[in-house]
Amino acid sequence: MKKFNTGPSAFRALRTLLLCLLIGLLSACSAVRLTYNHGETLLYWWLDAYVDLDAAQKAGVKQDIDDLFQWHRKTQLKDYAQLLSHEQQRLQGNVTPADLLADYGEVKKRMRTLLLKAEPDLAELARALRPEQIERMEKKFASNNDTYRKKFLRGGADKRQQVRFEKAMDQFELWFGNFSREQEQLIRKASDARPLDNEIWFDERLRRQRNILNLVRKVQREQLGQDATVALVHQLIEDSFARLESSERKPFFDAYNDATAQMVASVIKIATPVQKAHAAKRMQGWIDDFNAMAAGHR
Repeated sequence: MKKFNTGPSAFRALRTLLLCLLIGLLSACSAVRLTYNHGETLLYWWLDAYVDLDAAQKAGVKQDIDDLFQWHRKTQLKDYAQLLSHEQQRLQGNVTPADLLADYGEVKKRMRTLLLKAEPDLAELARALRPEQIERMEKKFASNNDTYRKKFLRGGADKRQQVRFEKAMDQFELWFGNFSREQEQLIRKASDARPLDNEIWFDERLRRQRNILNLVRKVQREQLGQDATVALVHQLIEDSFARLESSERKPFFDAYNDATAQMVASVIKIATPVQKAHAAKRMQGWIDDFNAMAAGHR
């Protein structure tokens, strides 16, 4: 495999993180296979926007992206298809909030597996980043945060509830198709029942970014070796998952997750047979795409 000057596999970690995001956003796309098969390009563009790859890095990064996707197709996609198939079958029954919270736990397990797989590469990346690339990453975080503020931190509670409801409806309509006015009113009530505190989510966002920047700066400042850096990366990953279960904000996180599960369960309950058939058909399309890609058919 062709490598670049900053160290073997140094930037694979960033691409893996985007892959987590990409898989998480597949539910917002009507053509999974098309999006996934352009993932190599999307990952490359994303990485370049964050750290500004130099000429010596680009060829190795592109080759490494191909290797990453080959691994993911061979080892992960069949599992995704099986998980979706299970959800497709359960859609026709009486889905409870507890069922949905269990599903959320399964998704978190797969995200954690992917991140832990990337630990050595994340460590390599932290050791390889140059100061100007760390600075660029910080500026990119700041720019993204400005966008978040404009979208989610403006206006009063009514406006924020409306923005959140519209975002939820985009997802529900993707799954189920169009809803009647009466159905939308019920969904809006369930959406508004969720705890609303966008400042908490924004503060958590800033916290994650600070932790990443503090880690890479510590590694650069102290010139840490690979093993020491892997230990830091492992702690960062584990802490990010543990925070949902044991931080001072756990009551808020739990209340939000419970209310969101209740909302989704309510939508499934009021969905008509036609709407459920729409969701099952869309799931089947994703299942077929995942299986085809896992078999090497792009």
